[in-house]
Amino acid sequence: MFVAQDPTLQDFGHDPWWLVLIKVVFVFAFGMLCTLLGVWFERRVVARMAVRPGLNQAGPFGLLQTLADGLKGAFKEDIMPRTADKVVFFFAPTVAVICAMTSLSVIPFGPMVSIFGHKTPLQVTDVPVAVLLILACSGMAVYGIVLGGWASGSTYPLLGGLRSSAQMISYEVSMGLSVVAVFMLAGTMSTSQIVAAQASGKEFDLGPINVDAPGWYALLLLPSFIIFFIAIVGETNRAPFDLPEAESELVAGYMTEYSSLKFLLFMLSEYVAMVAMSAATATLFLGGWRAPAPVTTIWAGANSGWWPMLWFFIKVVLLVFIFVWLRATLPRLRYDQFMKLGWRVLLPINLVWILSLAALQVYRDPNTGDEKYIILGGFLVGIVLLALLWPSSKREPDRPLEEQLKHRPPGSFPVPPMDLQVPPSPRARRAVAEREPANVGAGSGGDLPDKES
Repeated sequence: MFVAQDPTLQDFGHDPWWLVLIKVVFVFAFGMLCTLLGVWFERRVVARMAVRPGLNQAGPFGLLQTLADGLKGAFKEDIMPRTADKVVFFFAPTVAVICAMTSLSVIPFGPMVSIFGHKTPLQVTDVPVAVLLILACSGMAVYGIVLGGWASGSTYPLLGGLRSSAQMISYEVSMGLSVVAVFMLAGTMSTSQIVAAQASGKEFDLGPINVDAPGWYALLLLPSFIIFFIAIVGETNRAPFDLPEAESELVAGYMTEYSSLKFLLFMLSEYVAMVAMSAATATLFLGGWRAPAPVTTIWAGANSGWWPMLWFFIKVVLLVFIFVWLRATLPRLRYDQFMKLGWRVLLPINLVWILSLAALQVYRDPNTGDEKYIILGGFLVGIVLLALLWPSSKREPDRPLEEQLKHRPPGSFPVPPMDLQVPPSPRARRAVAEREPANVGAGSGGDLPDKES
């Protein structure tokens, strides 16, 4: 079977300056184009799911609508709040965009190719700790949001920035633990070498059946893949985890005071981060630029030349579609639900899964290096943990209205409970008060039920 030529770490750092410049411009253009098409794609998909036309006026299928919106936003008035820290307010969107763009520099788009006679990998650069660079860029991007919210000099942006920092702390841990499982199986932190470790054609001896299956870590490390994807949705502030910009609570969150090009930069950083995290997911868990096993079985040259870029783009688009699907399907979580999911569900499952995987890795057969027991045992452990740690849907029954009013201090205002139950209406409270005996508390000077005006 044809095997694509995988780049190694020694293949990087030898390109001429003009070739490096071409790669950098390509990554920048890729991020910008994905933003334009991503906005159009999201609006079209959400419209389709909501059974409405969507974009269909500016250009064919509304393709030019996003460009028209960008030009309109660029010519709008750039408002600077009077109480804002002008320097930080100006540079905060730039920080978010730079961090999102930088993470694309270590993403492999394809194997070794020939560009104007020079043999080079389809990747800007690679380092032995490239995955840590992606995690660092994801963590640093929150600085742009936090600084933008703080420098606005307003309450709602500040609350949005604080929410974003809390999300980063909560879900960065789960995301980091998820890639630990990838490091354990691949034996490297280099993105190009992780793609090479997922090459198809690995044989798994399952008794009488000998399976030639792809080595995608999304299949071998299913719990890590699921947790990683949930974590990146929270990291990128996408629905249903879009608490930093919740319009029903914070107007627009950290972007409330921004307008014109600075507002567009925040939008650009969000969509570039979504595409970058989708590309990282495809690299770490879906074989990167390699074609699926059925395609390589039919077509031996699927992983050669420039064709791998097509498979990589298809995987990224499918992952972006899942982002959009979640936005169109799930409502926004409450803040306590979001924190509970990160700290009490994902983190314990991830910790026990990593420990179990490490134990199985130690006790596997050292002669054959057979990993089928790791995959089977780890999958079963993940299912058991998910069943044990999944929060129960049962809750304590609500107390009757009469009992709630009886224990309420005299003259106090009814505070909504934590589970957001609707408090009793004034009409219901008056009805309860009228049903109570008239002489309750009258002889001893007790307080009568409150009279609503």
